[in-house]
Amino acid sequence: MLCDICGKKPATVHLTEIIDEQMKELHLCEECAHQKSAQMESQFGLGDLLGGLAEFEKPAAQDTEAVSLKCPKCGLTYADFKKIGRLGCADCYVAFKKYIGPLLKRIHGSSIHLGKTPLKGAKASAPKKKTDLAELREKLQRAIESEAFEDAARIRDQVKELEKKLAQPEPDKGA
Repeated sequence: MLCDICGKKPATVHLTEIIDEQMKELHLCEECAHQKSAQMESQFGLGDLLGGLAEFEKPAAQDTEAVSLKCPKCGLTYADFKKIGRLGCADCYVAFKKYIGPLLKRIHGSSIHLGKTPLKGAKASAPKKKTDLAELREKLQRAIESEAFEDAARIRDQVKELEKKLAQPEPDKGA
């Protein structure tokens, strides 16, 4: 399949646009996709995306309260955060917690940061498995809430298997 824009190169990117309830599929080569991406970014910045998600999450009655919020350390206002899509410092997370908590959960699937663990070494595998288990349990809860019972059963089995692995002592690999 050739690119819908240039008609010369093979299409490697497949984009679906929905404009005025009309769905349009575009099949683009890398070069045309890059140009299309730049056009879209100029129309919709990261700040607009995050601001839109934040507005979707909070009731309109709380809007006046959010406008007056300001980080005590860096002075960033919540309105500025919505415009630029970035927090000013670590204290902003605390200052805007009421509003960005649901936003972070919506974007990342969790409002808890579990961190990263090293990939090598026996000591790193137990925390990684616990992190995986927590993520699986969250997925299971979401599957149940959305009534995706087949997915929930599959995830439940994965949770049980991982719990068994965590219950077993890890073999000593020795140096």
